[in-house]
Amino acid sequence: MATRPKYLSGKYVFIISLLVLGLSVVLVYSIGLSFDKRLEVKIYTALSLIASCLFLFMTYGLYTGIGLIDDFPKFKHFKRGHFFEHITPEKYEMPQIDTGDGIAGLFLSVILWIAMTILCLVMLLFLEVFFWFSLFVLLTMLYWVFFRAMRMVFRKSKDTQKDLGLSLLYASIYTFLYVGWLYGVVYLYEFWAVN
Repeated sequence: MATRPKYLSGKYVFIISLLVLGLSVVLVYSIGLSFDKRLEVKIYTALSLIASCLFLFMTYGLYTGIGLIDDFPKFKHFKRGHFFEHITPEKYEMPQIDTGDGIAGLFLSVILWIAMTILCLVMLLFLEVFFWFSLFVLLTMLYWVFFRAMRMVFRKSKDTQKDLGLSLLYASIYTFLYVGWLYGVVYLYEFWAVN
């Protein structure tokens, strides 16, 4: 009797990866409080924790024959175009306001000051919306890249199911590919910082 393949939700895998990332940050921070270490050592520690969790997850998934289901929502109804093409430095001119020297100028200056404060607060609100939208886009990109990468790994699960040696081999290769380049970036930073 053939066993039914197990499937994990893409959202579930992404949430687990965020938890692993958060746990790594907390562990590295707590280790950093008790020891006086350099930044590179802390980054190596975090990368090692992430690589270990990724390796264990991929080994387990490949050994048990897990597949991934793409259940991420599709965002098809968005407007494309150039939203800010009409605002260019050449076309924009700062207004000149002459308030005068008398009491009317003083009142007009205070009113303009209050208006500019309100305008700055509104601009900060727009900046906050832009920040949250950027964070949403970044998390969406990370989810997509992570999901595609894990889906590529778990395509091999039919070949590696119940074969621990092959599962360990594939998990080692993919862990090296997914995390190894980060070790290289940190090593190059160390090399250039010394020289």
